[in-house]
Amino acid sequence: MALYQAPSFEALEKLSRSRDADLARRELLDPGRIRGRGAQSNATGRFERQKREGFDDGWDNVEPLSMFETVEHVERAKTIITTNDSPDIGFERSINAYRGCEHGCSYCYARPSHAFLGHSAGIEFERDIYVKVNAVEALRAEIGARGYKVKPIAMGTNTDPYQPAERRHKLTRGILEVMLETRHPVMITTKSALIIRDLDLLTELARLGLVKVAISMTSMDHKLSRKMEPRASSPARRLEAIRLLSEAGVPVAVFASPMIPAINDMELERIFDAAAAQGAKSASMILLRLPGEVRDVFREWLLRHFPDRVRHVLSLVRDTRGGKDYDSRFGTRMTGEGPYATLLRQRFDKARERYGLDARLPSLRNDLFVAPRLEERQMSLF
Repeated sequence: MALYQAPSFEALEKLSRSRDADLARRELLDPGRIRGRGAQSNATGRFERQKREGFDDGWDNVEPLSMFETVEHVERAKTIITTNDSPDIGFERSINAYRGCEHGCSYCYARPSHAFLGHSAGIEFERDIYVKVNAVEALRAEIGARGYKVKPIAMGTNTDPYQPAERRHKLTRGILEVMLETRHPVMITTKSALIIRDLDLLTELARLGLVKVAISMTSMDHKLSRKMEPRASSPARRLEAIRLLSEAGVPVAVFASPMIPAINDMELERIFDAAAAQGAKSASMILLRLPGEVRDVFREWLLRHFPDRVRHVLSLVRDTRGGKDYDSRFGTRMTGEGPYATLLRQRFDKARERYGLDARLPSLRNDLFVAPRLEERQMSLF
């Protein structure tokens, strides 16, 4: 019986180059139709029985194709608190009031999750937004259940809690109101300045030691930021959000994530310098991850915006993942391995120390919790 032999690095590199060549031949969508979007294509979801592919059949269109407008879907969640046991993540519980994210980051690791809804990880992840309209009621029911044990709940772990849909639906604000009412600890990660709208709630939560916030910053260059995160707040507005949160007494960290080789990695120190000047107290960093369909979405983005760097960027990415596009192993998936990853980590450690961002944000309190009042739907027997 022949034993399995792992492919050599040279074989993996040859395979990767062939994939790059296949990708270069793929037709990207007309930029006019995807203005303000990060993905450049809309491939069929991986679980669908039939695959759709646009092509020119030789007949001229009578009318130009329309833009990909945002579509909101109403969803009623059975539960709203999600749990995980990953050793790479610093929280056990999380809430996502929305599925999909209109910010449109081509590198977003959450894109593959849209396939479970029958959608593409490309444009449809940014266009088809699912709104869990009963998120607040579901939260009340779960934390009001008998035997509920308090642990900090993270928001912004899969999709941004302050994406554009939040302006209208205010689900994140409703959740924070419940957190304040019940004295429940909460952690927030966002790249939107909309968080300042809820400064009144966040200030009170901070006074009680119940909240900490992380603002994600990927670039200080407005033009690059607009390419990387088409519908997220500008770098200047995010820095202002850090300042206002800090002045209000809310513990704030800056997340320089993701760091993309040869795209924004040279800005690491600049991001930390600017964030520290506005009051950030801590910093974190994650290396670019390309799980599942994210790999092709990101490659297409490179082809559109940085065609001269495609081979170089992807080569550096593979250098940090043992010759592959992605390595999902715990302990390395966030940081990578190899010389480039080591050098980036050394720069990160020195920059944190230099700008005073090497402190940990204070732990949140769990001892103030008061169960919410629930509507009695039937009389108790006792």
